[in-house]
Amino acid sequence: MKTIDVPAQTIPVLAETDVLVIGSGPAGLSAAVAAAREGVDTMLVERYGCFGGNITQAMVGTIAWYRKEKTIEAGGLGVEFEKRAIERGGALKDPESDGRGVILETDLFKVVADELLSEAGVTPLLHCLTVDVILEGDAVKGVVTESKSGRQAIMAKCVIDATGDGDVAFRAGASFVQEPTEKLMAATTSFGCSGVDVDAFLGYVKKNPSKLSDWAKDTTGKEDNDFSTWIVEPFNKAKEAGDMPPDAPIAGYWDGLTEAGEATNINVAHVFGVDSTRVQDLTRAEIEGRKYAMWAVEALKKYTPGFKKARLRTFNSSVGVRESRKIKCEYTLTEDDVKNEARFDDSIGVCPEFLDAYSVVVMPTTGRYFQFPYRALLPEKIDNLIIAGRSVSADRIAFAATRQMMCCTVTGQAAGAGAAISVKENISCRNIEITKVQDVLRNQGVRID
Repeated sequence: MKTIDVPAQTIPVLAETDVLVIGSGPAGLSAAVAAAREGVDTMLVERYGCFGGNITQAMVGTIAWYRKEKTIEAGGLGVEFEKRAIERGGALKDPESDGRGVILETDLFKVVADELLSEAGVTPLLHCLTVDVILEGDAVKGVVTESKSGRQAIMAKCVIDATGDGDVAFRAGASFVQEPTEKLMAATTSFGCSGVDVDAFLGYVKKNPSKLSDWAKDTTGKEDNDFSTWIVEPFNKAKEAGDMPPDAPIAGYWDGLTEAGEATNINVAHVFGVDSTRVQDLTRAEIEGRKYAMWAVEALKKYTPGFKKARLRTFNSSVGVRESRKIKCEYTLTEDDVKNEARFDDSIGVCPEFLDAYSVVVMPTTGRYFQFPYRALLPEKIDNLIIAGRSVSADRIAFAATRQMMCCTVTGQAAGAGAAISVKENISCRNIEITKVQDVLRNQGVRID
């Protein structure tokens, strides 16, 4: 690759803050609110024009579709997201969670996120991309940003990387692991349709019910007959008729339906071999994903009762990414931890025994759960930095749990609590007393044990 030399720059400092959160998905949003509620100055930086990450950008409102009668969860901000959406009139019935969960209406959740941040006193910054870090030795002291305002710096006493791709940690030199590109889970273009005859579609679903084992290949067996919104029949018919290529990667799920005749999120258009840390791959995923989505719309109209008069209503604003870098931290959560109810002295919240990745699916139907350790948020060798969200330290199968949105809210809320204590006591985030973090989280409504 050719290179060029760029002259050194003196750049202005845009802001100085106590806690700086980069990335505003479920983890970053939780981190910022949790820190600000502890009375420290907190800034949340997001590269897009709204907060919410995969909820608002990728249109994924099913943050707790796994929920069953005996499911144990941490509560905290993840549940608060649902409650606030319901109060705002921005939640739909979830067809998969036995009436125990809701689907967030993802456009209205943009407003919910705005309100949560405003009420907590978080300083928001949108349309701002983090492009580098500022280091003193091995400690992160701030970040360099790029925006319409030019290149600027933000300085902070503690930084939380909630980018999903571990971008801040990577630029700070942290070690990480990443699956080979050909083994990464697909990126997805979600879309919504209007003009749907909801009653006719639900009648079709009732006559042709799908179950979880129709798509999950590695289960415990107890969840095999659980209802699933899996839909593949219309796409198979389209392939047989020559309406789309026989190898088109189109199959997946539907979720929200409204009385206005809208299917709010159809998650069926997948692009494989996408490394979300490569801009060329992201470009291909966006363009191919929209092409596949349009094939899917036409197949639904032609072969699915209720969709005859349907039309495309919306695309997601950014392709949905499931995995990329996992930062190496002081502890790596393991498959054994998730499957055998691991307990930790430094627990910062509980997560249900729920796995969903690589066709491995375990549904939390028995009340089993594991604790999440604070150490899995602390990157090796890099100080003043806490990881939150899907890039926390986990092995391949444990990642099938840690990537889940509710688990991301758990790690995010803990990161925010840890950062706040670090600032208040003027000590490293890795040296704080874990009992103080646990006390803050309990006071914020999180189940620790």
